[in-house]
Amino acid sequence: MSANPIIDASVTTFLKNRQWADDAIAQVDDERLKISLHAETNSIAVIMKHVAGNLLSRWTNFLTEDGEKPWRDRDAEFVDTFADREQLLAYWNDGWQCLTATLASLSDEDLSRTVLIRGEELSVAQALQRSLGHTCYHIGQIIMLARCVCQGEWKTLTIPRGASKEHNSAVWGSEQYRSQS
Repeated sequence: MSANPIIDASVTTFLKNRQWADDAIAQVDDERLKISLHAETNSIAVIMKHVAGNLLSRWTNFLTEDGEKPWRDRDAEFVDTFADREQLLAYWNDGWQCLTATLASLSDEDLSRTVLIRGEELSVAQALQRSLGHTCYHIGQIIMLARCVCQGEWKTLTIPRGASKEHNSAVWGSEQYRSQS
């Protein structure tokens, strides 16, 4: 982690959301990774491909090149081309590795620098938040789709429905929790 709270908070949030996505994906069998709910939606596999492609484009040579790389074929990201889960996960991991390596290399001074995304000038801090928002948006989609395709086999990733008081009591202690409620 860096000494900068903006970078640290972003890294923590990216990684927590990635963990939720990985935990959701682990609950989905290979066949269900490819299910889309209707013709205008994407499958989990396609969303994973898009997120990885976006992360690779945005975070490769982040400080020196436009975040929309000439080699990126965004439209192709919305076509499921992976033969199996292993290929999909390898690409997914490549995107996340690119992100985490770049974030680990950023300094406090870098936050005030300007980068380009599709020719638009953004501060590094703005580009970081833009990527975080985009990635978390799609992770929410992955989790919702996983929950839908798993149906009754779903294991919740956070506090189960109806268990908030029990969770809070266990985490905070019953006395402290009662005094705040």
